[in-house]
Order: sequence, then structure tokens, then C-alpha cells
Amino acid sequence: MNVEVLVQNMSQDIYEKLRGSVETGKWLDGSPLTEQQKETCIQAVMLYQSKVLKSEQHMTVGANGEIVHKSRDALKKELAQQSFDNQTIARFKQDDI
Repeated sequence: MNVEVLVQNMSQDIYEKLRGSVETGKWLDGSPLTEQQKETCIQAVMLYQSKVLKSEQHMTVGANGEIVHKSRDALKKELAQQSFDNQTIARFKQDDI
């Protein structure tokens, strides 16, 4: 079984855990990744982003295998287009702060 088949069958949960381990340099139990484990996990995360997610988010691997780079203006435009449905995240009174 090749790596692409494994990645195609990888769950979103496993991808998130691998990505988190790469970001922190540690497994979920707190033990550090070896250099070989880190390299393998990075490859799996990048392949998953490219083949499964087909991500177009900034600084991820797109469907074509290239890193997606967006300009500052494109990122601002994307953020402005996101709708937050006028939901309040938090409200504070002067005495609360």
C-alpha cells in the first residue's frame, strides 16, 4: 500500500492530530517527535492538504502540490467577505476590565 492510498483513507481527526504534533513538535502524550517522525508527519500533512482537502487557504498545500500564497489585499478581502452574522463574541462593562 503506498502513501497516497494511506493519506486518502486518513480521517480528518488523524490529520488534525498529526498537524498538531508537527506544530508543537510533540505527540499528544507530550513526548517529543524524532526528526524522522517529524519529517514523515510533515509529508503526510502536506499530502493530505493537497490530495484530500484540496485547500486554498493561505500557507497550505493546494491541489496542485504548490504552497498557496495570497497577497495581503486578497487576505483582507477574504476576511471582509466572511460573515459573522452580527454575533457578539464578548461584551464587557467598564468595571469588568
